[in-house]
Amino acid sequence: MSGVRKRSIHLGGKKTSISLEDEFWSAFREIAALRNERMVDLINAVDGQRPKGLNLSSAIRLFVLHHFRQQI
Repeated sequence: MSGVRKRSIHLGGKKTSISLEDEFWSAFREIAALRNERMVDLINAVDGQRPKGLNLSSAIRLFVLHHFRQQI
């Protein structure tokens, strides 16, 4: 099991960071590839749909979980 890694990104013209485990980051990258989307575009989509008060890292984890649950 890997630890949490902080990644810096640009979101809406501002620099921010996302703290995710390597497994979630890899799964998120896989989903972006399957959807023929750039990572930054998918991050922006998740950011735009996340509930108020939920941080972006948690929103990405829930997005990944939801994606794979729907495949079962």
